Amino acid sequence: MNELDTLLEEKERDLLRWRSRRGLVENDLYIENFFACYGNQLTRRHAIGLSALMDLADNDLMDLFLRRKELEGALDTPEVREVLQMVRKPV
Repeated sequence: MNELDTLLEEKERDLLRWRSRRGLVENDLYIENFFACYGNQLTRRHAIGLSALMDLADNDLMDLFLRRKELEGALDTPEVREVLQMVRKPV
């Protein structure tokens, strides 16, 4: 098994969730839904993708969540694409 496919431990998930808090409430709603749906299944690969998304400004992140923009440049990686697809998936 690839190290990136290793499930996150509870402490790692909690830290990732805390780091993912946003100033824009709408982003928080998407992120909370993401953790509610996938929290126990998150891998190190997901953590890399989500961390990269969390480096974005709130408005840029919301544009990605709402499909007003797509990934480009250095942000367009398999890890980020996978997490973004998970976030966008309707519940």
